[in-house]
Amino acid sequence: MAILEKINYPKDLKNLSRDELKLLADELREFVIESVSKTGGHLSSNLGVIELTVALHYVYDAPKDKLVWDVGHQTYAHKIITGRKHEMHTLRRKNGLSGFPRRSESMYDEFGTGHSSTSISAALGMAEALRKRKSKNKAIAIIGDGAMTAGMAFEGLNHSGSTDNNILVILNDNDMSISKNVGALNNYLAKLLSGRVYDGLKRSGKAVFSKVPPILELARKTEEHMKGMVIPGTLFEEFGFNYIGPIDGHDLDVLIDTLENIKKIDGPQFLHVATKKGFGYAPAQDDPNKFHGVGKFNPEDGLSKDSNKSLTYTQVFSLWLMDAAKKNMHLCAITPAMSDGSGLNAFAKKYPSRYYDVGIAEQHALTFAAGLALSGNKPVVAIYSTFMQRAYDQLIHDIAIQNIPMLFAIDRAGLVGADGATHSGNFDISFMRCIPNLILMAPSNESECFHMLSFGYKYNGVCAVRYPRGNSPGSSIELLNDPIRIGCANKVRTGKKVAILAFGPIIEVCREVAEEINASLIDMRFIKPIDKKMIKQVCKDHELIVSVEENAITGGAGSSVLEVISESNLLTKTLVLGIPDQFFEHASQQEVLKACGLDKQSIKRKIVKQLNG
Repeated sequence: MAILEKINYPKDLKNLSRDELKLLADELREFVIESVSKTGGHLSSNLGVIELTVALHYVYDAPKDKLVWDVGHQTYAHKIITGRKHEMHTLRRKNGLSGFPRRSESMYDEFGTGHSSTSISAALGMAEALRKRKSKNKAIAIIGDGAMTAGMAFEGLNHSGSTDNNILVILNDNDMSISKNVGALNNYLAKLLSGRVYDGLKRSGKAVFSKVPPILELARKTEEHMKGMVIPGTLFEEFGFNYIGPIDGHDLDVLIDTLENIKKIDGPQFLHVATKKGFGYAPAQDDPNKFHGVGKFNPEDGLSKDSNKSLTYTQVFSLWLMDAAKKNMHLCAITPAMSDGSGLNAFAKKYPSRYYDVGIAEQHALTFAAGLALSGNKPVVAIYSTFMQRAYDQLIHDIAIQNIPMLFAIDRAGLVGADGATHSGNFDISFMRCIPNLILMAPSNESECFHMLSFGYKYNGVCAVRYPRGNSPGSSIELLNDPIRIGCANKVRTGKKVAILAFGPIIEVCREVAEEINASLIDMRFIKPIDKKMIKQVCKDHELIVSVEENAITGGAGSSVLEVISESNLLTKTLVLGIPDQFFEHASQQEVLKACGLDKQSIKRKIVKQLNG
């Protein structure tokens, strides 16, 4: 780590030789692997952009030049170079570094991210602000090929190309199919096409032939056709960008030479960089999906240190999906680029003709599912709660209004912990329960999750099952003593004075509280339609009704309980517990639950206080 020890800020790179920069890249890669093995986090994506990160900070002058990282889960080397090297051991931990860019964390983090495809729009806004100040600095959006599949990225491209702003869009293409096109010829052409001589000839040619439109059009088409024979840039040229690439994203010399050329050219520029996820670390390079997001692991062999044997809710969904697919040939599964995270890999392998990964395009995923459903199929949409936010209009306009039957398997509902506010599923109850023609369920354990998915799939309408990230209470799926019936809760424990209405896996904490204070405990199961009969009954039998959920208090399941009590003219004392009206920082799930007041001691304390007035 001889070179890395000397690097504390981007300015420290400026005096390094090319050979030293290459050594720095090697040391950064080793540092990232060692660091993530202890903290967990995103690995493959970070290893793929080491050289690109070094080249960007060497050529450009951040923060005067604006670096905007898309998604942001590939910014670990950026964090190390920009003054946070000695804090990397706190990554994704409470009061530590975020796993994503964060404006409050560093002046070098220009734009906070977590979701994809926002970088081009944000960078264009910054480029426009620089133009207004008559600054020659550039705004640079670094976007992956996955994020480029989303409509918002193309909206940003469309607007950017129609301006004369100094914006550079770097497409980090780690689709392995591009690798065969990256070689000496492409690298040479990229240098040529990004050079001032070529740019000068291009501009002067336009000026000379502007008065002779047929010749100008012929020259334009000739240039496009010549480029099209060796590089796939015609599409981006049509958007109004000067396209350069693809170039080898792991060749520092080529990256630096090309970026230095681009830096001298005004207007919208598009650089296509080909990289490999997990580059330089064999386990991650061989299986980049497995090392996309990891827990603690052994850096020597890449083996996980997780010893938890209980089922994750994602695994429960995967087991249910495989079982249901055997019984119903019309079942098909759709994911917006989260096959591994949503537990779809086994299904994709066994039923490839019934599996659809539409890319990072949540809006398209839902409307595509609607089209499938109207043509005799029964789609299951596997989607994270936080990404469901991006398809809200489609859920209402394209599906619920038409009451098109389909099942939504909503993973990562509630607090996700280390990924922080951008990935927490805090709002799905609030924004879904207000939609007509929709049923919403929350399982309390692995068996309920399995059977709710079966119920939802058979239901002739729009149905959603929300379940959290992480492990279920047990490791086996069993028959339920009280089968799932629409809108029916399940009374788990009978007590006195207090009735706790639990929505989802938070019931495990509530069970401990109920036993300590001798309270009744209700597994509510359905958020919509809510069990009004059960609520009315417990109101008559208890002094205090407590609702507990892992969702925003505002508009959540507790609000639904209060609505029932209000419309029934009941005067029972109530307490609504959930996620307060704020965004919570990254930490472990247990630490965030405690910060929200949803740990056992906090729940018990609040109940006793409310009961005693």
